Amino acid sequence: MSDPAKVRRHAERVRELVASVVRSQIKDPRLGMITITDARITADLRDATVFYTVLGDAAAQAGTAAALESAKGMLRSTVGKALGLRHSPTLTFVLDDVQDQVKHIDDLLAQARNADAEVQRLAARAEYAGEPQPYRLDEDEDGDEARDEDGDEDEDETPPRGGDPR
Repeated sequence: MSDPAKVRRHAERVRELVASVVRSQIKDPRLGMITITDARITADLRDATVFYTVLGDAAAQAGTAAALESAKGMLRSTVGKALGLRHSPTLTFVLDDVQDQVKHIDDLLAQARNADAEVQRLAARAEYAGEPQPYRLDEDEDGDEARDEDGDEDEDETPPRGGDPR
């Protein structure tokens, strides 16, 4: 097996080479506004997967995929010569649908924000289920709370349990 750092370097070099060749040497009219986003290569350096995005609709994506498939041989020979490997890696092109995933995540986040706003709106109008004072208070016969001769509320005179009764 190869060194992982060496594999990463080769993958980065494949990405750079394919992007350079696509930009400068491929003159296919089907090739749209393409960006090479990533390249991954297997540990044995035999297979490389190149990820790309295309600006445009499904027709532009299909045209670009066809143009890349027709130029695959030239791209493979260029990559093989530049890397100096015994075997040129086979190239597989995969449409990177990052923009679609970003849009989907943005839609999910917007739904979550709307749900949070609805919860906040409902919480603002919410009232407690019980009475304002849920605890019973000792009351006199005339309805007032029990008070000392000072006017303060009565407090228990018993010391706390387990403590020193000083």
